[in-house]
Amino acid sequence: MYEAGVYDVIVVGAGHAGCEAALAAARLGKDTLLLTLNIDSIAVMPCNPSIGGPGKGHLVSEIDALGGEMGKNIDENFLQLRTLNTGKGPAVQALRAQADKQEYAARMHRVLREQKGLTLKQAMVDQVLVGRHGRVEGVTTKTNLKYLGDAVVLTCGVYLNGRVVTGDYAYDSGPNGLLPARGLSDNLVKHGLTIRRFKTGTPPRLARETIDFSAMQKQEGDRTPRAFSFMSAPNDPEADAGRLRQWSQRPQKPCWLTRTTEQTHETIGNNIDRAPLFDGTIEGVGPRYCPSVETKVMRFPEKDSHPIFLEPEGEDSDEMYVLGLSTSLPEDVQMKLLQTIPGLTDSQITRPGYAIEYDYLDPLDLRSSLESKIIPGLLCAGQINGTSGYEEAAAQGLIAGINATLLADCRQPLTLDRSEAYIGVLIDDLITSGVDEPYRMLTARAEYRLMLRQHNADLRLTERSYEIGLADQERYRRVCRRRELIEQESERLRDTQIRPSEETNQWLRQLGCSTLSQPTSLARLLKRPEISYGDLLQIGMASSLAPIVREEVEVRLKYEGYIEKQTRQIERFRRSEDKKIPDRINYDDIPGLAAEAKEKLKQVDPESIGQAMRIPGVTPADISVLLVWIEK
Repeated sequence: MYEAGVYDVIVVGAGHAGCEAALAAARLGKDTLLLTLNIDSIAVMPCNPSIGGPGKGHLVSEIDALGGEMGKNIDENFLQLRTLNTGKGPAVQALRAQADKQEYAARMHRVLREQKGLTLKQAMVDQVLVGRHGRVEGVTTKTNLKYLGDAVVLTCGVYLNGRVVTGDYAYDSGPNGLLPARGLSDNLVKHGLTIRRFKTGTPPRLARETIDFSAMQKQEGDRTPRAFSFMSAPNDPEADAGRLRQWSQRPQKPCWLTRTTEQTHETIGNNIDRAPLFDGTIEGVGPRYCPSVETKVMRFPEKDSHPIFLEPEGEDSDEMYVLGLSTSLPEDVQMKLLQTIPGLTDSQITRPGYAIEYDYLDPLDLRSSLESKIIPGLLCAGQINGTSGYEEAAAQGLIAGINATLLADCRQPLTLDRSEAYIGVLIDDLITSGVDEPYRMLTARAEYRLMLRQHNADLRLTERSYEIGLADQERYRRVCRRRELIEQESERLRDTQIRPSEETNQWLRQLGCSTLSQPTSLARLLKRPEISYGDLLQIGMASSLAPIVREEVEVRLKYEGYIEKQTRQIERFRRSEDKKIPDRINYDDIPGLAAEAKEKLKQVDPESIGQAMRIPGVTPADISVLLVWIEK
């Protein structure tokens, strides 16, 4: 075995998790090695050509607020931007972008290549090296090279023992025909880690020129699009009108909506005996929130149709992604069912849909820092931890890269709790409850989601990142300026009175509001659901502030009572989080704990009473016993 180099941090895998992990470590001053199966497939998007959506978009903004790259990357090459859930409250509104897949990957590759302190190499890692004291020491490759490092981050995605299935045709492969990773799973099991099996899938891609878009409903992007990154113009608190206008004038491509038909469902039903998901060929568990079309048809027989979205794959691509039609049915059946869908009757498949089975590691073996409990110095991030989606992977990768650096420096790791970030919710769910299906972030998973809005991520997280050295001076200056402007304007609205007059009351009646009988503050007026900050601006009672400032002011004032209530809830939550459980506690020695509680507590090894309370199978009575024992 030839020793090929010594690094501070080694990252294995250059998908969305690996890119964020490697960039974070290098930007924090560590000599970082990024190993990938194929340098031409860095940041590849093998499934949907999109970033964001409810929960997921929140993650992207948090990644950006902490100094990550995903938000900047998608802002540079989006094909369409839309804010979803605009008819609902601000907590669940989220930005979603259609990505130019080729440009997204190409730009990320350039950023990695230009990053100081980051070395990029093509190699298949087959072993994690563990020293005599059980700590990670590096990795080895299939070509008999050894790389040594203080910390190793595994971000292997769906490549571990990947197996692709389309109908009765199955073969060893990663996504998009790329090589699978062989040997590493067995090595990890040898070191005591638990390996399980999941499945995911992707729909067929269609030739654009063979689609009849006139039979579909057109879906345009927002006229005034937002941005993911707090460094982009719409999120700059001091952006001038010219920059905002230039951003809004960027060309966007439409998406298209159609639906399956009764004939589609009949075609699937007639061929269900040839479906790998139903004939036993596929054993891995698939994602609940992104099921295959054959699963939807068989699980919901009462529905006569399901929505199908046609999404562009790139500015220069002639392929369209068929969201909602994920399938592993034989290719001839895929061709038949497409002929039953309006607009797709004459469409041609460029790439058939397929399912892919892969190995993942049990996330219950991880700490909140994403470091392994079994092998110190080894961190895991992304789909190797049982998650689905680019955004969930990137969020974990960023935290793992930061903590690999902090561990190498013998510093306390960065951890985010459930009240601070969706990233905190994601990691806590993984390490506390584990996964029995690919995990997807949803706004419903965050109990404090009113406080964790997508567009206040910088106010919540940038200072934390700045303190450890990742967020740069300009990013920190912007968030400080935004906070200052928000506080100034909120105070002005509270202090400024508007008096009743015929002109004022006529304006209120036009807005559908009750009239004034006595003076009231602008802040109190803005609490009315019929009145927006824009309405105050039209009558000259509001300041001409950047949208990112005035929207935060409006949300804080309109939802002030709810925010105060949730703040009190968070204070109670943090009291339980602050009650730490001693290291190396022996739960078998605690009298009064139920047998199931002992088993679950030993498996999860919670860091705090708060985390112990969230473990399935641990009752309030068990928590009381544990608290008494700790006090003694």
